[in-house]
Amino acid sequence: MPSCIIIGAGITGLTAASTLQQNGWNVTVLDKGRGVGGRMATRRLANARADHGAQYFTARTAEFQQFVSALTEVGIVKQWALQETELSDISFHHPRFVGVEGMSSIAKYMAQSLNVQTGQRAIHISGDENGCIVLTESGNAYEADTLLLTLPAPQALVLLNDSYLLSAAESSVFESIEYAPCIAVMALLKGNSHIPTPGILKFGQGPVAWVADNFQKGISETTSITIHASAAFSKQHLEEDLTRTGELLIDSLSEWIPKAQIESFQVHRWRYSLAEKSYPKPYYVCKTPFSLLMGGDGFGQGNVEGAFQSGRQMANFLLKF
Repeated sequence: MPSCIIIGAGITGLTAASTLQQNGWNVTVLDKGRGVGGRMATRRLANARADHGAQYFTARTAEFQQFVSALTEVGIVKQWALQETELSDISFHHPRFVGVEGMSSIAKYMAQSLNVQTGQRAIHISGDENGCIVLTESGNAYEADTLLLTLPAPQALVLLNDSYLLSAAESSVFESIEYAPCIAVMALLKGNSHIPTPGILKFGQGPVAWVADNFQKGISETTSITIHASAAFSKQHLEEDLTRTGELLIDSLSEWIPKAQIESFQVHRWRYSLAEKSYPKPYYVCKTPFSLLMGGDGFGQGNVEGAFQSGRQMANFLLKF
C-alpha cells in the first residue's frame, strides 16, 4: 500500500489526504497546532463563536461545487446571504458559503476519517529513493513513501533548508511567495452591534479592512464581532502588545461597536494571512530523492477554493505518478 505524510492540516492537506485515502493510500497528517483547519479558524468566547480567519468562500469550479454541495446536504455548510450595503464596496456576484458552526467545523468534518496527529511540529526531513522520514519536536518519527507540505511557504522553506533538501534555485521558488500578516480581534458583545444587515463592513483605507458580525452571519447564538486589521496596520503593529493593538482597532469602530457593550475580547496574530505574491501553479514538485510536493494557498489562485484545488491536484499527481 503506498503511503504519504502530509504536513499541515488545513484545507489543502485535508483535501489531499481524503483523496489519497479514498484511493487506497495510507496517509498520516501532521500539524503543529492543537486542532485542524489552519486559517479556517473558529474560536469560542463564552457562549458565542467567532470566525477569526477565513470569513467565507466561493465555489466556482465544478469539483469544489460538488464538494460544497455534499457538505451542504449533511448540514456542515450553508450560504451567507450577503448583499451590497451602503458601507461595503464588495460585489457579491457569486454565492458565499460558511460553516454552519463556524469555518473550523468544515475542517473538523473532513478530518473525522483521517489519521491526523496534532501537536506535532516537524523539525527535520530526511530520505532517499525508498521514502522519507519526518522527525517532530516531540521526538516522534514518521515514515512514508511520499511527502506533501501544505504549511505557509516561509515555514516550509525553513524546514526544508534545515533539512538540506533544496537547491538554491528551488529555494528561490519558495522565497518568491510573500504573505501579508493580519491582526484579528474577536469581541464578545453584551447586546447587538450597529453593523448593518447582513453583518459586514469593508473599508478601503484606515486601520481596519473587514468587520463581521458572527450573530448576523448565523454561526453564533449571541453577538460576537470579528475585526481584521488592514495589511499596513498589521505590519506596523505585528510585534506590539496584542491587547493594546486590539483596543486601538476597537476604538476605531465605536460608531458600529460601542465600547461600553464589549464584554471581552481576544486578539490573534496571523503572520501568514494572505498570499500577496503566489506561485502561479497549484503545487510545486521538488527535486528530491523521494517524492516531495509543496502546495497550499500560496500556490495557484489562493483563497479557500484555491487551497482545495491545490490539495486535490497534488493528490491526483501522486495517483498518476
